[in-house]
Amino acid sequence: MKVLANDGISKSGILALEKNGFEVITTKVAQEQVANFVNDNDVTVVLVRSATKVRQDIIDACPGLKIIGRGGVGMDNIDVDYAKSKGIHVINTPASSSESVAELVFAHLFSGVRFLHDSNRNMPLEGDTNFDGLKKAYANGTELRGKTLGIVGIGRIGQATAKMALGLGMKVIAADSFIPQVDVKVDFFDGQSITTTIVSQSLESLFKEADFITLHVPAQNGYIISEKELAMMKNGVGIVNCARGGVIDEVALVKALDSGKVLFAGLDVFENEPNPEMAILMNHKISLTPHIGAATGEAQDRIGTELASQIIKLLK
Repeated sequence: MKVLANDGISKSGILALEKNGFEVITTKVAQEQVANFVNDNDVTVVLVRSATKVRQDIIDACPGLKIIGRGGVGMDNIDVDYAKSKGIHVINTPASSSESVAELVFAHLFSGVRFLHDSNRNMPLEGDTNFDGLKKAYANGTELRGKTLGIVGIGRIGQATAKMALGLGMKVIAADSFIPQVDVKVDFFDGQSITTTIVSQSLESLFKEADFITLHVPAQNGYIISEKELAMMKNGVGIVNCARGGVIDEVALVKALDSGKVLFAGLDVFENEPNPEMAILMNHKISLTPHIGAATGEAQDRIGTELASQIIKLLK
């Protein structure tokens, strides 16, 4: 049986599949050619990340398809219910990338509170001629320790983010309409651990209380943060989105950044991905990454191995 890993798969995943008799194809097929490629090559399994979409047209056109797999958490690029109605298994890897995404959240937070995203732009340009001026411009940093982190969505990635925040000495609050409370266990290198219970509260109270806000939710029909929600927040709040584009009103965000209401934003995902708006890309108060939350070697190894395990279990 053949597996098309159209957005790539780790070597560990390939080896696990090949060991069990699968042929793994890692050729990148253009979106409009996926259905033809699947049929022409008798592909049984299609694996994607966030780039390739598997919609109803591909599902209808590929009667030999048995599994659609998503290397990651969100499934919004797959017509999941329709695929299942056609007897196709739909799998993903919800636990594999949590730590990597959480670490990227803190990369943005640390960058924002110490202005690294802006100083890294300006030091190469002015570091040799305006060193003292830049030193003054970036001298008003903020510590994360002792501050309140508001986590919107306290699922696996939200919990991984909470663990890191607790380790830094932050207060953690959360809002999640599906998880009323959760016990978060922070493990230390020597086998010791602490456990704390986080009780979900209203979004409105979180927006009012948090010094920093991070989003960990699936794709939404509307904005979670727009002009109304921004007005509720503390002056000088920091906002990070490593979840999905379209959950923050980017026009309202830029306005809030320009006014000083929001101190900084960290964005890994965008409304108009993969063509983010120039107003976002050029704003010196935004720390930017190109949708790389799960893009670590460790996470990709876990994702590949977990996908392989599920495929083998379903088809062997």
